[in-house]
Amino acid sequence: MPYLLLIIEPQGQRRQRSTAEGQALYQSMLEYAGALKERGVLMAVESLREEGVRLNVEAGRTRVVDGPFAESKELVGGFFLLRCESRDEALRLASECPAAQWATVEVRETGPCFL
Repeated sequence: MPYLLLIIEPQGQRRQRSTAEGQALYQSMLEYAGALKERGVLMAVESLREEGVRLNVEAGRTRVVDGPFAESKELVGGFFLLRCESRDEALRLASECPAAQWATVEVRETGPCFL
């Protein structure tokens, strides 16, 4: 069953790190992804940039708002899509994620949006 691990970072946290610190943290995430791949549970992984765009369509009108978004205190910094046998396995793998040391790792089971 697929589970998504969302890396939820505090807004602006990345800018507080030196380049070397950021590269070291990124390397730890690459190593974590490699370990997940070796275990055969990694389906997809991506790091996301801090900038974003929000789009909605209301009454036939499309509205696009460029970020950063003042009302946001957090951002989705990346994700891991994993194939796990259970929620407990997904939680165990999330607890091994290096980002859990500086961000929140949100664990979400995938499924239809009507449930």
